[in-house]
Amino acid sequence: MNDVSELLTRLEAMGIDELRALWRERLGNPPPVRSTVILRRALAEVLQLKAAGHGATALDRRLVSAAARHRLGHKPKVGTAAFKPGSTLVREWQGRRIEVEVVRDGFVWNGEKHASLSKVARLITGVRWNGPRFFGLRETEAG
Repeated sequence: MNDVSELLTRLEAMGIDELRALWRERLGNPPPVRSTVILRRALAEVLQLKAAGHGATALDRRLVSAAARHRLGHKPKVGTAAFKPGSTLVREWQGRRIEVEVVRDGFVWNGEKHASLSKVARLITGVRWNGPRFFGLRETEAG
């Protein structure tokens, strides 16, 4: 661990090119970020985990992959909530109980099939809504 402690101390003085070279040397792939500060922190964490005997987890690999795509200018895709067919989404709206059934390729409300929750929310409220937000599936609560 003493070797790792010394290396962690040296990280503070390294520039971006040195950090990138160390990343490639220790991890065998291009660094996932451009920022010197973030790369320094990521290296410190990876080096400490390796010294403690922890390998890369599936989450670590996904994060490195997402960061690499972002670095190349690709906009990261945000995963949407996936529901199993047969699930029912319930929402109270203006005193009415709204129930939407999840089907294989869409949503059923009032006996009609719709391709998106946003379409259902618009039909219910009469205004444009983000469907997952309307049904309380996003961090911001539905109105």
